[in-house]
Amino acid sequence: MKTLPIRIRLTLWYFAMFASAAAMLCVVSLWMLQHSIDEIEYHDLQERAEDVQLVLSHEPPGQSMQSLTSALASVYEFKDDGKYLQIRDEQGNWLFRSKRMMAQNPDLPPPKMLPRIGQINEFRQGIHYVRVLAYPIAVREKLYSVQTGVARNRSMVLFASFRTKLLLLAPIVILLAAAGGHAMSRKALAPVAALTAEARRINDRNLDIRLPVSNAKDEISNLSRTLNQMLERIDKAFASVRSFTGNASHELRTPIALLRTEIEVALYRDRNVDEYRQVLGRLHQEAVQMTSLVENLLSLARTDGGADTLSFAPICLDSLLHDADQTWTNAANHALLKFSVEMPSAGLYVLGDACGIQRLLSILLENAIKYTPSGGTVTLLPNIEGERVSIEVKDTGIGIPHEYRSRIFERFFRGTAKNGISNNGSGLGLALAKWIAERHGTELSVESELGLGSRFSFSLKRANPPNCTTQRQARSAAALPSQSPHVQASN
Repeated sequence: MKTLPIRIRLTLWYFAMFASAAAMLCVVSLWMLQHSIDEIEYHDLQERAEDVQLVLSHEPPGQSMQSLTSALASVYEFKDDGKYLQIRDEQGNWLFRSKRMMAQNPDLPPPKMLPRIGQINEFRQGIHYVRVLAYPIAVREKLYSVQTGVARNRSMVLFASFRTKLLLLAPIVILLAAAGGHAMSRKALAPVAALTAEARRINDRNLDIRLPVSNAKDEISNLSRTLNQMLERIDKAFASVRSFTGNASHELRTPIALLRTEIEVALYRDRNVDEYRQVLGRLHQEAVQMTSLVENLLSLARTDGGADTLSFAPICLDSLLHDADQTWTNAANHALLKFSVEMPSAGLYVLGDACGIQRLLSILLENAIKYTPSGGTVTLLPNIEGERVSIEVKDTGIGIPHEYRSRIFERFFRGTAKNGISNNGSGLGLALAKWIAERHGTELSVESELGLGSRFSFSLKRANPPNCTTQRQARSAAALPSQSPHVQASN
């Protein structure tokens, strides 16, 4: 079943609300009018009964019943109040009965059987609808029952006329309710329509536009703020994709151009075996750098797409650092550096992804070896800090300028080469390292002084030893490509 549009649903809700309110108002009005008429008639009848009490109180005491009956007849025989009146004492003797009451002969209980506020009854006499009140009165310690009545035709006509007019107004009220519901639904959805029209203007070329936010702290302003926050995230994502695409294209264009140039020069004339060997060596070096760049680009693409997942398990820290020592000692010796690894106490385990942690250490050690001049030192050491273990990579290299420290984790960022050290990395290594650290619930921090070296550190949560130790095989599967690590450029 197709759902109705919100505007129509709002119109129907408003119409139902207004129509229900109008119907309730009509019912309440009729009830209040009937209640008011009943109260007026009751008080009128009560006053007539009290008037009889006043007449009896003015009669001399000790009068005979016949004298009292004559006195009451002289007062009420031709009086309008006497049309519906009968009076009876506590012995059941009739003191006065009007002709209409005698013709109808309504029941009049003794005064002791009547409630203090009286007893209401109704009857029809010809064309008259009569309401009577049987009311007890007391005069000189004698009790009397007084029953007085009033014709209700006039009040019934008034009530019927009011009810008819309400029924005639019902169609107008229904139309007004429908029109009001439609108008209120349009008014309520007008800000949403404005947001919709403004949102239609936004595309991938003007993501800097933001939706208007009203000063009222209501659902519409919250929706505008939420949409603006979403647009800001989309804008940043588009900018990141554009930057990533442009930088990746630029990074790939340079080595491809070098490969093409080397090949064209080699094919320009015949060469001997040694010359071809030199050309192939240069081509191999460029191919290795392109391989590292493509792998880093694929890793970043997987992380952005959420396809690169980590599997957390206890990792033997001693084995992890031992593997790093064996992997990077040759690269440090080749660069004429002193490389040392401080081994932790045996049986120390940390929680993390073995492949990811080994790659993180490889990125940090590669950068430390790359940016440390010959004769310097690179140190890998753990520090136990309560329930966490901090792992540090320290070097005595060229350091990081202060203006670069806030940008070294940006993708494709590469600072200016200094101290004769080549800066031919892709600028992706530290971005990957930061992502791995964040996925482990930690932060990759850096401390550096220009000319004195740098210190990169991150911490991992300690873990209990696993039931089986097969982590070295898992870590070897995550090792970097088999080429010498000193020729790769992580950052």
